[in-house]
Amino acid sequence: MLVDMYINAGHYPDATYSQLFMGLVSFKIFPLVTLIMLAVAAVSLFVTFILYDKLMLLGTEYHEITPTTAQTLEEKQLYNVVEEMKIAAGLRFMPKVFIIDADYMNAFASGYSEKSAMIAVTRGLMQKLNRSELQAVIAHELSHIRHLDIKLTLMASVLANLIIMVLDMCFYSVIFSRGSDDNGRSRNSLATIIVLLRYLLPIVNILLLLYLSRTREYMADAGSVELLRDNQPLANALLKIQGDHADHSDKYSAEYQQTPHENVRREAYIFDPVQAGIEPMSSLADAFSTHPNLASRLQAIGFKIKK
Repeated sequence: MLVDMYINAGHYPDATYSQLFMGLVSFKIFPLVTLIMLAVAAVSLFVTFILYDKLMLLGTEYHEITPTTAQTLEEKQLYNVVEEMKIAAGLRFMPKVFIIDADYMNAFASGYSEKSAMIAVTRGLMQKLNRSELQAVIAHELSHIRHLDIKLTLMASVLANLIIMVLDMCFYSVIFSRGSDDNGRSRNSLATIIVLLRYLLPIVNILLLLYLSRTREYMADAGSVELLRDNQPLANALLKIQGDHADHSDKYSAEYQQTPHENVRREAYIFDPVQAGIEPMSSLADAFSTHPNLASRLQAIGFKIKK
């Protein structure tokens, strides 16, 4: 309600901020801006909840596979693997399974609950991994689902964006405000705080969201190892995916750039296409990455690369 307090301060120049706050809490002053922000958040959540699968697959060529629509042995094997790992993970509902028609190797999961979950893999990943490696990737994605990572990330993102929107409104209120000089010292202090937060909080939000993204990747990797009771399949899959991206870097770079809305899927992918190699990145670059570097992921699951 900070923005409501600041806006209403112009209408009630003699009121202190504690009085304004009590007025907003008791609804003696109508918190219009706060209610508008809540309405925007509710609409945003509703749209993403209803259209989550279409939003995540936006811009790609894809089709859903089921026991009756799977046409090739590879598609049938993929569906069977998802079904097997779903049982191993103790999930009650079978996620929707989609194949993205792309040569690069990648996969992601989405959905707000077990019932609404989906898994998408590229045709390249389905064709280039053996069965145990494919199991490891699917187990990784199912771990995201059973850990409710998608719901957590969505809520954190929505809250972060709402905070930024409120700060923007406060910031412009500070710039264009022409209130009286009464109580001027406290107003100037609040204005200073708002201006500082306007520039510092977005950076903090980004760092925290990226840290959350990297942490959930570690947890999903651990979940995959737990379900398969072996770290070798996941390690092999990650190394094979990384190697394939390195071998076809120019081709895949063009494919990613030509596919619309890849930025929506980047954080959800099992492998961040921006990363190159398995050598540790600098600490600064690592802080602004959506995924841990591959060396750290392999170390976290107890896998050592043979030299």
